[in-house]
Amino acid sequence: EKKVGNRFIVNAWLEYDSTKAASTDNIKDALNYQTAYEVIAEQMAKPSSLLENVCQRILDALFEKFPEQLNVAQIDVAKMAPPMGGKMRSVTVTLRREKDEEDASILSEEETSASIQATMFSIPSC
Repeated sequence: EKKVGNRFIVNAWLEYDSTKAASTDNIKDALNYQTAYEVIAEQMAKPSSLLENVCQRILDALFEKFPEQLNVAQIDVAKMAPPMGGKMRSVTVTLRREKDEEDASILSEEETSASIQATMFSIPSC
């Protein structure tokens, strides 16, 4: 699989205070979606063995790029048709991180929540 690659789908939920952008209608006051896309694409281009590592790198890079704006980020990375012995549509890893409300610092990696989801079409009978 490392030689032939695979197809991935990334979903990003980015929360920030959009009050100023909504009233000014100025892109400079918004979290720039194009920049967020570029950050995610850059991380997806790096080789990795685990989806968890990819999600973690994306979160780190987004919070580094938008330290003042970004409050919460959730990243889903789905590997399409993973080679797992059955016909599976995808396997998805989700990581979520948010700033600490008290001191506005970004939560550490240990405080990042994670979940895994598998979507199956069929499993061969035993």
